[in-house]
Amino acid sequence: MPLIQITQPPGFDTEQKRATIKAVSEAYAEVTGKAIESVWVTITEVPSEAWGVGGTTLADLHSR
Repeated sequence: MPLIQITQPPGFDTEQKRATIKAVSEAYAEVTGKAIESVWVTITEVPSEAWGVGGTTLADLHSR
């Protein structure tokens, strides 16, 4: 059973998460020929201060 993990900063509401899970599941099933019912998707939200890009946190980049 395939598991697709999405890691992102917080900010999506419940409907956006539903739509993302649906779209990713459908795309994976279409490309691989797997049954959509076998596709698992998780969305993990990581706070912006826990992400680093180029030696700076996302929180710092967004506050500039």
